[in-house]
Amino acid sequence: MNTVFITSVFIILFFAVMITIGVRSRKHATDVNGFVLGGRSVGPWLSAFAFGTSYFSAVVFVGYAGQFGWNFGVSSTWIGLGNAFIGSLLAWVVLGRRTRVMTQHIGSKTMPDFFGNRFQSKGLKIAASAITFLFLIPYTASLYNGLSRLFTMAYDGIPYAVCVIVMAILTGVYVIVGGYMATALNDFVQGIIMLIGICAVIGAVLHDNGGLVTALMDLSKYEAVTASGEGWAGGFASFLGPQPLFLLMVVILTSLGTWGLPQMVGKFYAIKNEDAIKKGTIISTAFAVVVAGGCYFLGGFGRLYTEKIGIDPATGKPVGGFDAIIPSMLSTLAPVLIAVVVVLVLSASMSTLSSLVLTSSSTLTLDFINSIKKKESSEKKKMLTMRVFIVVFIVISAVIAIKQANSSNLFIAQMMGVSWGALAGSFLAPFLYGLYWKKTTKAAVVASFVFGVCLELVQLCVSLGWLDVSGSALLGFVFKNSLYSGSIAMLGGLVIVPVVSLLTPKPSKELVDGCFSCYEEKVEEVNSVEF
Repeated sequence: MNTVFITSVFIILFFAVMITIGVRSRKHATDVNGFVLGGRSVGPWLSAFAFGTSYFSAVVFVGYAGQFGWNFGVSSTWIGLGNAFIGSLLAWVVLGRRTRVMTQHIGSKTMPDFFGNRFQSKGLKIAASAITFLFLIPYTASLYNGLSRLFTMAYDGIPYAVCVIVMAILTGVYVIVGGYMATALNDFVQGIIMLIGICAVIGAVLHDNGGLVTALMDLSKYEAVTASGEGWAGGFASFLGPQPLFLLMVVILTSLGTWGLPQMVGKFYAIKNEDAIKKGTIISTAFAVVVAGGCYFLGGFGRLYTEKIGIDPATGKPVGGFDAIIPSMLSTLAPVLIAVVVVLVLSASMSTLSSLVLTSSSTLTLDFINSIKKKESSEKKKMLTMRVFIVVFIVISAVIAIKQANSSNLFIAQMMGVSWGALAGSFLAPFLYGLYWKKTTKAAVVASFVFGVCLELVQLCVSLGWLDVSGSALLGFVFKNSLYSGSIAMLGGLVIVPVVSLLTPKPSKELVDGCFSCYEEKVEEVNSVEF
């Protein structure tokens, strides 16, 4: 049987399962709380897999693994391990319980809603919802981009727009029908596919190159270039790679960034109780070690396929950009494995896409529109509005993805870097301090929002070639890449928030004591959904 037939069968079965789950989950999406949070009754397995599958998508598997595997070699595996232990383990330990307890106590359903209720500010709520909606769009567009590469490999000649439209429609169907519970159940199925798929692909690629030892020996023959511009034989097979500082920046952005992303933190809102958080921490970390560690480890062997990929003599980079590396590596696999890879990346992309569209539509409806209206909408009207905005968000991001396909300015990692940098740079510090520190002020939150957004808007202009900062050593370093500016945005926020808080008037004692009183109580278990 040929690749097209086998892949088609796998995809049809996959879509059938996804839609069935969406339809069967509609009973949990009858009100806003159920549609957005699954009734705050989601168990540890579903929550952990929802967190992991929202974290790792085609952006990681195709974009990041390809680019950073090419730049760092096998040392790019450190990025995956950073994602597992900083982005997953520490995120659950530091944020999990406090987020679940405080958001339930103050009645917050989204991250913008948290800022509004925690600091008693409608303005913060509206600003945070606008930032969320605007910067989730380029992230979503990047998901379509990565997926299309794999579809093109499996279906020679299939139009890119077709890939985008099919994925958008099917994701929209099960999210609109089943809400959060549909995404959580589908994430669980998709997560299992990702675990099996990544292990199978790594084994096949290593076997294709004579085993692990032989592959490492062959990789060591390629000369790496260090940050100082010097050649280094064996650098791509080394422990920290040729550019450890750049590697550190990637680890910071892709790992610490999850702490400030609304679609990631929202998973803690929905988990049923504190015991589930403890179990979810272990499950989520193990999932990330396999999936993220495996993706970057696989990408580290990209240079072994140099002859197949081709090198542009003018730039020294792969023909077709970094996003072409992983598809080229996988094109030599057996038809069944190619089908597995396509479904794997489809699973990763649709799980992340569903999380993004649900986050965007809910925050735009509940936090932006509902806040500026004089009269609050009914539950029925809110539900209708959210479903309408799911469609709007998917259409906008799909159009951008199709348009961007004709531009070579921003590849996948850059698009995702700007999005992650703006969101995490704006939200991470005020959210973290808001959960732990009573002295955090409204002015400090505003300062963090302004710093994160402005830094990444400048980065976007630099990435698109609209702004040249090469004349300044400092600016050249900060805006060298969206990974650098994104990391600086997050780390800068962690300094800005406490400094501004100490320099501005203290918040109301009654407000703060009321918010933090929840930590002295034990959270009662509610009616739960299995898993």
